[in-house]
Amino acid sequence: MQKKTKLTDGRDSSGTASTAPNSLTFTASTDQRFFFFNDTRNENDQRTPVNVYGVRAGFLFPSQRKRDALTSGRAASFKAGAGFYFVNQHLDQPGLLPNTSAAVTRHLRIATVFYERYLYRKGPFEVSLPTEIGYGHSRYEVAEPDKDVEVARGIFIPVGVGISAAYQFPYVRWFKPLRWFGLYFLTGYRFVLKKDIPESQINYSGLYVSVGPSFFLENFTADVKSWVKHRKARREKK
Repeated sequence: MQKKTKLTDGRDSSGTASTAPNSLTFTASTDQRFFFFNDTRNENDQRTPVNVYGVRAGFLFPSQRKRDALTSGRAASFKAGAGFYFVNQHLDQPGLLPNTSAAVTRHLRIATVFYERYLYRKGPFEVSLPTEIGYGHSRYEVAEPDKDVEVARGIFIPVGVGISAAYQFPYVRWFKPLRWFGLYFLTGYRFVLKKDIPESQINYSGLYVSVGPSFFLENFTADVKSWVKHRKARREKK
């Protein structure tokens, strides 16, 4: 078993910067996902991805008891907070809405709350199980010669469950900002508990995927706080 030793610059012996929270730590990120809505299909009746853009913000909660999978200075037990997402989508699928035969434009706005339990958060890697529930508003419009005419609107309740994994770039003494960034992967499934337009074929249930770069706000704020603390200490010595 590899023995870890405490280093004075906030790293363990693996070279990973320590970010163990002993109190609530604020975190936030953009959140772009590709959703495969059940009602969005191509001519071969296959689901096609829909871009959903959003932001999430919340807090990292420290672990109240020791967990072997949450070590190396990254011992947050879970993350919880809220998010907001929006979709503007053109649907050339006549018949999705009752009494309409033209293409429609869909506008979705979704507010969510989430809980994300960490299964593993050690060194540069983390694995978690995010769950979320939301409150969504939809609006559908048909393009007329002089303006867009609203043909339907409603409220829906989505619930999502998934699994995510992230990799934090390693600590480099001469370039600390590298550890602010990493890679992120998320996949899961969204269910709709309440449909917005029950008599229609509208269906937001389906798989979602997100992959790309990640910004670790907690690492950035930890480095800023450390820099301010050391600068203050140097001034007091003068």
